[in-house]
Amino acid sequence: MASARKTSSGEMVLKGIGVSPGIAVAPVFLLAADDRLVPERRLTDREALAEIMRLENAIIETRRQLTDIHRHVEEQAGRQHADIFDMHKLVLDDPAFIAEVFDGILKRHANAEHAIRLAAEGYTDTLSRVEDDYLRERVSDVKDVARRLIRNLSDSTHTPLTGLSVRSVIVGVDLAPSETATLQREWVLGFATDQGSPTSHTAIMARALGIPAVVGLSNISQLVKVGEEILVDGSSGEVVLRPSTERRRMAGLYAEEQRTIQTELGTLRDQPAETADGHAIVLSANVELVSELPAVLQSGAQGIGLFRSEYLYISRETLPSEEEQLAAYGEAAKAMAPQPVIIRTVDLGGDKFASSVRVPHEVNPFLGFRAIRFCLAQPALFKTQVRAILRASALGRVSMMYPMISNVGEVRQANAIVDACKEELRGEGLDFDEKMPVGAMVEIPSAALTAEIIAPHVKFFSLGTNDLVQYTLAVDRVNERVAHLYEPTHPAVLRLIRCTIEAGHAHGVWVGVCGEMAGNPVLTPLLVGMGLDELSTVPANVPAVKDAIRRVRLSDAQALAENAAKLGTAAEILDLCRELTKRTAPEILRLAGKPGAERGSATPGK
Repeated sequence: MASARKTSSGEMVLKGIGVSPGIAVAPVFLLAADDRLVPERRLTDREALAEIMRLENAIIETRRQLTDIHRHVEEQAGRQHADIFDMHKLVLDDPAFIAEVFDGILKRHANAEHAIRLAAEGYTDTLSRVEDDYLRERVSDVKDVARRLIRNLSDSTHTPLTGLSVRSVIVGVDLAPSETATLQREWVLGFATDQGSPTSHTAIMARALGIPAVVGLSNISQLVKVGEEILVDGSSGEVVLRPSTERRRMAGLYAEEQRTIQTELGTLRDQPAETADGHAIVLSANVELVSELPAVLQSGAQGIGLFRSEYLYISRETLPSEEEQLAAYGEAAKAMAPQPVIIRTVDLGGDKFASSVRVPHEVNPFLGFRAIRFCLAQPALFKTQVRAILRASALGRVSMMYPMISNVGEVRQANAIVDACKEELRGEGLDFDEKMPVGAMVEIPSAALTAEIIAPHVKFFSLGTNDLVQYTLAVDRVNERVAHLYEPTHPAVLRLIRCTIEAGHAHGVWVGVCGEMAGNPVLTPLLVGMGLDELSTVPANVPAVKDAIRRVRLSDAQALAENAAKLGTAAEILDLCRELTKRTAPEILRLAGKPGAERGSATPGK
């Protein structure tokens, strides 16, 4: 939740969510809220038919614009970021969405603009209630496409940022992904918004374009005035209104230091992820889409520790075929070879369902029919994916893991299906790796507590700490009223992690982490000291995590873990982690800190 405080020099300091690192100081350009009244008319039957033609022309123009944006972003930031706008095209081409708009025109006799607004509101209301971060953040994509369609219906090419000619910080309620992608970088130094989160496409585009950004500030758009000076610190998540002369001076020094640290971290790309005394850790990357593979290679990650397969299933009317899945998994396997790729079987359920899958409503879907439970109840769907993953294993070092395992029975049942698929492929003469490793994700306390029972049936464990923390502490991390209780260093969470590691190692099973804890370099020594074999995080976090590994001695990391086990609160454990990081890799704290904080002269990776 955003906070605000005033300083003695008359500044107002706001705390939000830093989503793109860097410092920007410039006058405010206030982006007016897109609250223009959408025209609403009731049509006759004859007018409704004509309105359909008008809508189709707007769809054609919108698709053309999205293609142009895709090309522009690919030139500026690379294909992996340009492919964000493939998601916008999926919204535009979603048969269910377009059918809803058509129904609004033909059945409700609403004009096209009003029909689009109604359809978009229905979609965004549903997505806003989804627990899954990735799907919830698609709200901004739907709104963006709807705004663009409505704008094209009015034949308007004007956007709120058209003609910007002063170097500025953009402030507004929110910034659409397509607006971010087409910002004039020479004039836009940063942005700050009331709404938003780190997983939104707007945040992703800001990082890709190197624009410092802070979101989730609640009401900054109501606090600022056009032209007044503002400081945006995308690393710490702070925004300062009317910054003092000293603040601006320190910000300039800090910005230069940040650039130096990031440059030095980039030199670690080809260095091994091993501690200062030679203990090796496997450092992998998490990906959502095949288009992210170049970012993995650029980061210096040792393969893919989590390949999420849900994107192949959602926003479509038909289930993906075996050949379609093989193409995606095979592309990842070949691109990463000889490094490994771990594919998570589809985590459908909760609010993540393919349009063609019909399931009854559940009061609490996140404790219900989802992930491995859903797959075991849909053996045909599951077998299609398992066959595709097995066939991809002939093209590279592919492994497979099951999500949301709660007991050994689920693992046995899933393994039986894998064995049946192998037998089918042998009979058909299709190649696959007979020894393809199969693992289980530990996301539920019951799995951690019975890890010694599950371990004989798998080759590895991967701790999904996001869900493990939530399920252990009964905390919804996106609920602002209890989000402060979401504590990855809570002693209960750490005991479950240690329990899993000990059980795995006792059975010759390696153990990794693919949740957010793996991407926090301050926690890296703690995880290394607890005995984890692998860390997997988003590509952007790989350099800092590698630096944290290389700067610490295994003996010091183990001492940290032992001391942490004696403490009673999450805050005490986190302080202990920060103390060690301050001694071994102070640049890590400076990357996440504020101007002037935790300063030192350490060089990354040495």
